[in-house]
Amino acid sequence: MTHADTSVAGDRTSFGSFDLGLEDDTPAPPATPVRVRTLGVVGAGTMGSGIAALAASAGIPVVLLDVAAQGPDRSAVAKSAVQKGLKAKPAPFMDTDRAALIRTGNIDDDLALLADCDLVVEAIIEQPAPKQALFEKLEAIVKPTAIVASNTSGIPMTVLTQGRGARFRQRFLGTHFFAPPRYMHLLEIIPGPETDQSVIDAVRAFGERVLGKGIVLCKDVPGFIANRLGVYGMVHTIQLMERFGLTIDEVDALTGPVLGRPKSATFRTADLSGVDVIKHVSAGLAESTGEDFALPAWVHRMVDEKKLGDKTGGGFYKKVGKDILTFDRETNDYAPQQKVESPELKAAGKTPLAQRGAALKELPGKYGDFLRTLLVDSAHYTLERSPELAFDVPSVDRAMEWGYGHEAGPFRLMDALGLDWLKQEFIKAGYSVPALLTQAHGSFYRQTPNGEEVLGFDGRYAPVPEIAGNLRLAAVAARPNAILEQNDGARLLDLGDGVALLEFRGKANAISSKVLDLLWTSLERIDRDGMAGLVIGNDDPRTFSAGADLAESSGAVIAGMWDVIDQAIARFQNSTQAIRYAPFPVVVAPAGLTLGGGCEFALHSDLVQAHAELYMGLVEAGVGLLPGGGGCKELLFRFMGDLAPYEEADPFEAVKRAFKLIATAQTSTSALEARKLGLLRASDRISMNRDHQIADAKQRVLDLAPGYVPPAPRTVRALGTEGLGNLRYALFSFREGGYASEHDAVIGERIARVLCGGDGPPRVVSEQDILDLEREAFLSLLGNEKTQERIMYTLKTGKPLRN
Repeated sequence: MTHADTSVAGDRTSFGSFDLGLEDDTPAPPATPVRVRTLGVVGAGTMGSGIAALAASAGIPVVLLDVAAQGPDRSAVAKSAVQKGLKAKPAPFMDTDRAALIRTGNIDDDLALLADCDLVVEAIIEQPAPKQALFEKLEAIVKPTAIVASNTSGIPMTVLTQGRGARFRQRFLGTHFFAPPRYMHLLEIIPGPETDQSVIDAVRAFGERVLGKGIVLCKDVPGFIANRLGVYGMVHTIQLMERFGLTIDEVDALTGPVLGRPKSATFRTADLSGVDVIKHVSAGLAESTGEDFALPAWVHRMVDEKKLGDKTGGGFYKKVGKDILTFDRETNDYAPQQKVESPELKAAGKTPLAQRGAALKELPGKYGDFLRTLLVDSAHYTLERSPELAFDVPSVDRAMEWGYGHEAGPFRLMDALGLDWLKQEFIKAGYSVPALLTQAHGSFYRQTPNGEEVLGFDGRYAPVPEIAGNLRLAAVAARPNAILEQNDGARLLDLGDGVALLEFRGKANAISSKVLDLLWTSLERIDRDGMAGLVIGNDDPRTFSAGADLAESSGAVIAGMWDVIDQAIARFQNSTQAIRYAPFPVVVAPAGLTLGGGCEFALHSDLVQAHAELYMGLVEAGVGLLPGGGGCKELLFRFMGDLAPYEEADPFEAVKRAFKLIATAQTSTSALEARKLGLLRASDRISMNRDHQIADAKQRVLDLAPGYVPPAPRTVRALGTEGLGNLRYALFSFREGGYASEHDAVIGERIARVLCGGDGPPRVVSEQDILDLEREAFLSLLGNEKTQERIMYTLKTGKPLRN
């Protein structure tokens, strides 16, 4: 759920009260193409400030304006929004330093600041009249090449441009970001009837490449695609909840992951968006479409009583201490959250979504009745409305997947349920059978020898439109002879142009012995076949790799097979060294969780092509260990190398920097922060758009391949006893201050010894010297009872243990 945020109060005005005729029909000259280098945002509410923070994070200078404040600082509203964003969780900025790119002001005094902006996005109150008044002012000041956009959640473009000249209408469109803008992938673009194609192309390129968004073009109708279908689904779920006598807890258990939707399901999502926003948007859609978007009286009462969700501390759910309470519509009060127990529901949730349809159709009792009714009603609404909302079926699916976090869009879900079953259920429910359903031959999507096809609104099948710049690994693997090697843990794919890709495929993409087997096979094959190089990556939306497979080694620890464990650690170290010294370029493409061994793979690459949302760190201390795959060695050599040009630099600063990262298991909250921490180098690259990352990584290999020479082995001067003494004192202080447990101090001591090259006088050490110390320390900690407790606790709960 999303909305255009407000800084000015007021009620939604009926679309029907506006004359949709265009005032100025003077033909405009052809629009001039533009590249968006500067952005203006008018409206510093949650959405406007979020858009500004995202653009600034991407390196774009931003002008952010809001209403003039009372008092000496008339720009205080916009300034306050930026300051609030610097402290907000989840963080709207990828790097707080990038906030310096935002220039704040107020609409009354500083509108002229927008005169130099290439794109101006309006994000004020969701009412036509204030927006129209703003556009009248903007028309007089923006440069001829500027694009003006409205971040409306549903007002038609023809309404918003009433009274504007032909040139303005030509360079105007809707841009519907989803909240929060940094994290939600969807950006709906809504051209007006006169929007020039070059304007659409410019905003699309800016959204995709610079801001990292998944773009969906929508028709200019109320609610566009995602909110029209998403709000219908939310409202209808609440209506059915009353009909079937279900509680909020039961509905969220039924409409979350079991349907391939986020854990926030229906009511937690509503709390995140704001219950008042749902009321506002649903009322607007009801007014503009004439359809049933009516919320029950008890939801209206919640809004009146300011039970609005997270922003007021309580909505459908309320947190009290560590307890979660759920709103009871019967008592108008909160009660302890009730866990829903249903073996059938639990079993259905464990099957892959493509095969889950059969289980959902057979679910017994009122839960089954509720879900079947919801699925049938939603499918019918989607089939009836989609041709008027979207230009094709994939746009509908992508809008719901990217904007609402659905694992599969409505048409793919219908394929999973079975079209014959849906047709029977429509007839049973007294619905007409939509034309689109009768035109489908068994499914909306189908596989052909030439790739995947999808049914069009014209009744004919055609290839699924590809996302420009996207290398989908499933599609790559489907090509003849594209799978070069594979085993249970990984596979090697041919990306074309002489570039191969190693993809981890185990649980949480953990690095197991099977992964290492295939890594060595891959390195040998690429060298033998004279290929250009290797990408290590995947298109998992959440996890590059959670690290080494702890479960695999735990059995050997219990059996006391220390020689086997020692050999396994040495093999891991040799594997990361093989990545570093391969005779061809190796580019690692991490995204999401990139922890432990996954981080070590990235540290040893020639180049990292990271996704902007990168949660990267050497977190082994959390399970009582230290990085055993060369992580300690690589940070020591990297940070020492950073100081090498400065003769007066204290080498202990490099050791201290590495120690802090490793001992505190520090993890980045973005790729930009990973660069500041030193986990990424200045030469490493960042892809804002996850859809483009693998293609970007492939291109980096091709960039490096001509004349590639592996890096030379390195040595550094280890600090020995002197550096170790400094770190021991720091550990003592942390222990005495209660910031570290006794076992934390033991781990810290081991990390310190490795980074200082052991006890003794300063000496020149090789990479292998530090690797040997690293392996010795890893084995020592692995044999410690408290470390074993940490490992077993993490394997059992997925959480760290502080002991």
